[in-house]
Amino acid sequence: QSQLVESGGGLVQAGDSLRLSCAASGRSLGYYAMGWFRQAPGKEREFVAAISWTGAKTYYADSVKGRFTISRDNAKNTVYLQMNSLKPQDTAVYYCASSASRYSEPSYSLTYYDYWGQGTQVTVSL
Repeated sequence: QSQLVESGGGLVQAGDSLRLSCAASGRSLGYYAMGWFRQAPGKEREFVAAISWTGAKTYYADSVKGRFTISRDNAKNTVYLQMNSLKPQDTAVYYCASSASRYSEPSYSLTYYDYWGQGTQVTVSL
């Protein structure tokens, strides 16, 4: 059965960095656009970053632009989210997701993605 598994979350201090990974089994991520989303307690899931199936195009939420970088290694069937200069407001469960269609461009929309991981917790303290 296909699945996405996020890893790399943890508890860090403001200003620190983390790199999240999203590894797939049973699905070749190289054909799909990928996105990272996050959900803080009591809030709706929100878009963080996305990357096209080729890796040539990336989108970022304004709140993370300049601090976070999404990338992919199709040979490893893995997508990454490098998070620098972390802030307490970045605290959330982070999810990766794969687009419903192959050969796709990135999208900000949750409904564009049909395959989700279980999430990894990121906590940023002052």
